[in-house]
Amino acid sequence: MNTLAYDGPGPWILFLPLVWAAVVVTVVTALRRTVWRGGRGPRGPQGPYGAQGENAPIAILGRRFATGEIDEDEYWRRLSVLDEQFGRPFPGEKGSAG
Repeated sequence: MNTLAYDGPGPWILFLPLVWAAVVVTVVTALRRTVWRGGRGPRGPQGPYGAQGENAPIAILGRRFATGEIDEDEYWRRLSVLDEQFGRPFPGEKGSAG
């Protein structure tokens, strides 16, 4: 009577590769959310143009234009510099498709 018969690895052979796949996906996701963003950190209160709200560069520029501190030419010139720095057009910018 042989009670220790070996029938092969069975379905458990898939368990270890699935665990390693989960570990790899978790590590890659963590790296993408932190390190691989080029120091920008995860997206949260900060958008593609830096801080949002009252301290956003575009908001400060808009306030200065609205209060008359800068004229329209200065506004568009500074907006184009911000556009070059961040690489995306701002909504309502001259020549933008949106």
